Amino acid sequence: MYEIGAAFSDVSVDPGTNLLVAGPPMSGKRDLGFDVLARGSADGEGAIVVTTKDGADRVLEEYAARVPGGEPLVGVVDCVTKQQGMGSATESELVRYASSPVDLTGIGIELSELLRALYQQRNVTRNRILLHSLSTLLMYSDLQTVFRFLHVFTGRVQSADALGVFVVDSSAHDEQTVSTLKQLFDGIVTVREADDGFEARLLGVDGGTDWRPL
Repeated sequence: MYEIGAAFSDVSVDPGTNLLVAGPPMSGKRDLGFDVLARGSADGEGAIVVTTKDGADRVLEEYAARVPGGEPLVGVVDCVTKQQGMGSATESELVRYASSPVDLTGIGIELSELLRALYQQRNVTRNRILLHSLSTLLMYSDLQTVFRFLHVFTGRVQSADALGVFVVDSSAHDEQTVSTLKQLFDGIVTVREADDGFEARLLGVDGGTDWRPL
């Protein structure tokens, strides 16, 4: 079982579970995803961040600040740096690059390479994977293409007995698009604005939860 952590510290899910985190912009969805991964890093689990918005250097810096000791075992699939020409893109054992968010095949390949590296070179068998953000993928590819990609991606999470967390900006897409995506996930975390910030609710796994502050 994977303890989710963050706002759902009392909730555990089976290996192979995929969660969708949906909410408005600037609501802490990315932070929530980082916190779920950091819960595992604190126990020596592997973490992989597929980023379509920030470069690998920023992701690694911000993620390390969330983990006690500051040196988590984390890999990054960077879909930004090569596309935007953001300086050098030197691949390493745990930092890989896709050419752009359009390169869905490349993203999948690099994810598999990172999982293989964590297992073969670090003997890691438990991993948490964050994809931030599905909304960027939908900017570049149509819903059908993204749906097929996610079907394969979530299947990879299942076969690896990992925990997958996928973030989407629900306000950027029509209701039908979000509903279509939800079909691929075992649980849905909905984030909404509250009187004093934002709150989240988890449905679909472990009986679900009430609304909780973030």
